[in-house]
Amino acid sequence: MRMLDFTLDGSPIRLGITDLVIAGWTGRDAHKLQEHIDELAALGIAPPATVPCYYRAGLETLTQDAAVDVLGHDSSGEGEWILLETPEGRFIGCGSDHTDRKVEAYSIPVSKQMCPKPISAALWRWEEVAPHWDSLEIHSEIREGGAWVTYQRGLVAAMRHPEDLLEKARALGVPTGHGLLMFGGTLAVHGGIRPAADFRVTLHDPVRGRGITHGYTTRSL
Repeated sequence: MRMLDFTLDGSPIRLGITDLVIAGWTGRDAHKLQEHIDELAALGIAPPATVPCYYRAGLETLTQDAAVDVLGHDSSGEGEWILLETPEGRFIGCGSDHTDRKVEAYSIPVSKQMCPKPISAALWRWEEVAPHWDSLEIHSEIREGGAWVTYQRGLVAAMRHPEDLLEKARALGVPTGHGLLMFGGTLAVHGGIRPAADFRVTLHDPVRGRGITHGYTTRSL
């Protein structure tokens, strides 16, 4: 088990994580999903036989640090919502499924294990966002030319609902009980997939007028 410290309503909370699962190819809209398939195909990455799919990754890849190390110059971030299932309740945050694209071209599971998985320290209770889930927005940015530019932007409604992902995961024997931390899938990018040293992702709740942001800088080894 990996114990991680978070904040909930401004107060600290420590939660135990036993399984890291990364859901992939989670688009609800077939056309938007095809966009993501096409942009990855341009990098030589073949789609799975069925969607959605689930990848396991080591707990040691989880990080809340503002600086992480990656190997080479072929990795990039992906802004996503994250879900935690714990005895203390279900929680929602955001993170980046940072992935080595060169490795991804020959093995997606290996690429998932290659890079750190930055996640937010702040969380929301599921009950606070469940009634208006589809109105939440994911916005990721990269720093290019000294300025922050939009890399991804869209509603979480573009991806499968968390309950749907959990149901399908259970049917496949993927861990979904207490201790689960799941990445919920990502959006197509603006301007094509590309590396950037500085990345940040925001999960925005327009109904409650709040957001969770996590940013990090990569150092290429």
